[in-house]
Amino acid sequence: MDVMDKNIGSLLCLDTWRKDVKIEDVKAALDKAAPGKIRVVSLTKVSREFHPNFSAKWRHYLYIFPIDDVLGEKQGGQIWIDDSTNVHQQNECDKSDVDKSNVNEINNENDKLVHGNKPTKFEVGKVNRLLGQLEGKLLSYKMFARDTKASRNIGPPTECFVFHARAIETSIPCAKDGSHMKTMCIELVANRFLRKMVRVLVATAIREAAAGADDDALLKLMDATCRRATAPPAPPDGLCLVDVGYTDYDIRHCLIP
Repeated sequence: MDVMDKNIGSLLCLDTWRKDVKIEDVKAALDKAAPGKIRVVSLTKVSREFHPNFSAKWRHYLYIFPIDDVLGEKQGGQIWIDDSTNVHQQNECDKSDVDKSNVNEINNENDKLVHGNKPTKFEVGKVNRLLGQLEGKLLSYKMFARDTKASRNIGPPTECFVFHARAIETSIPCAKDGSHMKTMCIELVANRFLRKMVRVLVATAIREAAAGADDDALLKLMDATCRRATAPPAPPDGLCLVDVGYTDYDIRHCLIP
């Protein structure tokens, strides 16, 4: 999860002991709260055993990365990475970091950016191939998390099953002038996400694509001993929570085929 994300669709759980409250009245009250800004898509009565977090079977995220006219040039299938993304990072850790790789001190305060002659362009198709290697696998994503508690740095708490991981180049309309902006959209669906995991995955996939890494580069990083082997989180501006599911995963929920 990430406290900086935006919600396209979100869950609101209301608790009451009153038996005279009708679902229709709750929906009407919520729709009137902020007309034109929020609306109720569905409303369901659940048992008291229901938990909005622990009962969820999957989470659906979308990351939107603007790529139109970066550095003032049209690059077609190849695009330039803006310096503000900060995706270039050391791949090596000093001994003290390796020794602490199973405790919280490996979190992200020691992230160091490396400047110099680094690759600065990548293909969206390459990002898609890198992410595609994660689909259908239960893996430990501890190297792709940040700010986690020490008790959640090893074992099952670090494991996530990714159902869907894709990237595509598309364009979205701009609200200001009606023009369209070329973007890369990354779609991720998993049974769970660790703290800042989506943004670290996005940044690391871009970095590895720019470096021309093998398609299984993200899988190899799972075996790293220090979180600085993965890139610092991508900016939070493009992160959107699309949906949270309480039924079995269905690929028809996805936006990118």
